[in-house]
Amino acid sequence: MKVTVNRTLLELVEGDITELEVEAIVNAANERLAHGGGVAGVISRKGGPVIQQESDRWVREHGPVPTGSAAITSGGALKARYVIHAVGPVYDGTPRSAELLASAVRAALRLADEHHIRSIALPAISTGIFGYPMDQAAQVMIRTIIEYLSGDTLLERVMLCLYGRSAFETFAGELRAQWGG
Repeated sequence: MKVTVNRTLLELVEGDITELEVEAIVNAANERLAHGGGVAGVISRKGGPVIQQESDRWVREHGPVPTGSAAITSGGALKARYVIHAVGPVYDGTPRSAELLASAVRAALRLADEHHIRSIALPAISTGIFGYPMDQAAQVMIRTIIEYLSGDTLLERVMLCLYGRSAFETFAGELRAQWGG
């Protein structure tokens, strides 16, 4: 599913984020950038040890990445040149969860712009072990991406890469609801 927001292509795909042909992929990370399980584990394993090494160096130099923020490393052996590590919230059912998830998405997109990245893919941040309900995450992420792309950006292509048909359908329904397609 594809729509154009301002001058940027926003695309939903189902699949493995590590296999996409984009300049940067977003990792759903924790504050210490310890890439053990879930999307983070897959990205770290496929990208090789350099991603964890650069993440450890980033944390040593800057401290833990606050929830709602992001950090950037190389993509190691991945197709993507960069990995942007966005720290989403552990879901607690309060409005603060939505604020922090939106902040993490904006931080990832802003880092892409700061590094002159033209194409980026994001997963459904915080929906794994952080427990964010897929439908609520879709609502927040789609709204935040559309708002961001409605402003000034160098991004030409933003992909939401969803793992599994159910996640894809949830995000597609939300994109249709918000974009009117």
